[in-house]
Amino acid sequence: MKNGFFGKIFGTGKESTRDIAKKRLQFALIYDKLEVSDEILESLQKDIVDVISKYFEIDKSSLKLDIERQDDLSALVLNTPILSAKRKFG
Repeated sequence: MKNGFFGKIFGTGKESTRDIAKKRLQFALIYDKLEVSDEILESLQKDIVDVISKYFEIDKSSLKLDIERQDDLSALVLNTPILSAKRKFG
């Protein structure tokens, strides 16, 4: 379960092993400071996808959820391709 979720977060691009390790360490430090568990992040991602999917067709396989930190602020960043807008809601 963790591997699939973190695989989406950390990506599988052509980053060097050093860059990937650095990114993982940064995420670990942010999650520890915010006290955010894997289960909470997975639940949050599901809820966000459910809401966005009411209004847009999205590419769920390309979805990327990230927490970015700058100084004393943290930001939740969701990145996913929007395929189309839905005409009817519900």
